[in-house]
Amino acid sequence: MASSDKEISYSNLKDLLAKGSGLLVDVRTKDEVDRGHIPGSIHIPVENVESDMSLDTAEFQSKFGVVKPSLDSSELVFYCQMGKRGALATEKARSLGFKNARNYAGGYKEWSEKGGK
Repeated sequence: MASSDKEISYSNLKDLLAKGSGLLVDVRTKDEVDRGHIPGSIHIPVENVESDMSLDTAEFQSKFGVVKPSLDSSELVFYCQMGKRGALATEKARSLGFKNARNYAGGYKEWSEKGGK
């Protein structure tokens, strides 16, 4: 079901973040995010992905403090704890036209285990 172009690996994510580019979106609950998140990520709960990713650029910037990615951005990545909600969020974003949105399937669990904190 998951095709490789819809997922990003731990090492590729590290590279993306090291470049300081891309937008990483944590789609877990606020409680989960409060316990730890990947640095530089913004928080959009999975149930809000469609509405928040549909905001115009000014509203998005004002709400999240970051520039909204373009529809063809290859640097839009969603993640959750284990990958399932991230995949759902990726599908939602793709249905809105973010055709290169990807899911970090390893999620925060893998990030933490690999010492990415």
